[in-house]
Amino acid sequence: MAYLRDLWDDVARAVAFLSRIPVPQRHFASHDGRLNRAVRAFPLAGVLIALPAAAVAALLIALHMGSLFTAFLVIAVQVLATGALHEDGLGDTADGFGGGRDRESALAIMKDSRVGTYGALALILSVGLRVSALASFLPLVTPLGAGLMLLGVAALTRAAMVWHWSRLPLARSDGVAASAGTPDPKATSTALGSAGVIALLLFYAAGIPVIAVLLALVAFALTVKAFGKIASRKIGGHTGDTIGATQQLTEIAILGALALTI
Repeated sequence: MAYLRDLWDDVARAVAFLSRIPVPQRHFASHDGRLNRAVRAFPLAGVLIALPAAAVAALLIALHMGSLFTAFLVIAVQVLATGALHEDGLGDTADGFGGGRDRESALAIMKDSRVGTYGALALILSVGLRVSALASFLPLVTPLGAGLMLLGVAALTRAAMVWHWSRLPLARSDGVAASAGTPDPKATSTALGSAGVIALLLFYAAGIPVIAVLLALVAFALTVKAFGKIASRKIGGHTGDTIGATQQLTEIAILGALALTI
């Protein structure tokens, strides 16, 4: 019982960190704000955060709504649930990596709240690619299958954040990532392992072809590794922005893989 209670507290803290969903304050009693261990719950938190979007997708497909409208609404609900936190990270990262002449200038640009050309284009492409991918395969799955598939993608993309976070050093000593701490190795392994199990079970229940599942997992892994190398070269590590960008990039990659194979 104590383990389950601790796990539920970690899930609640992860939901609060990854979204704008209100979480009861009792889950933060005597908590120092660090997420070293709570990252183990990121995949479960991702599933909970994605539940509204999954329900919307299932309902609209059952009502035979247009696939493009459904896809746009699914992304809109996701953005409302997260408060666009991950999109903000992607935009800041694109501005910094695209406009920064060196490490220091890139980090300074990323800290600036204004959106530049690179950030705006990254956000347009992120929304456009995700919507087009969803619109291509949502009509081909059942309402329940669509909802389960979105939950599986959510679990994987939150695990991607933990993976990126754990494998790179801090790029700067201040900011969200610094205050949240470094993921515990055991918690990281738990996050990656649980995300794989959750995604496989949900994809199987959704009736997704094996080749589509395999390609989605390959896209997930390659995207995290490739973006990690870029972040390491550009700024020497990770920040809260690159952690958020990892979620967006892996979601694009996974949805694209599913669109190619379903």
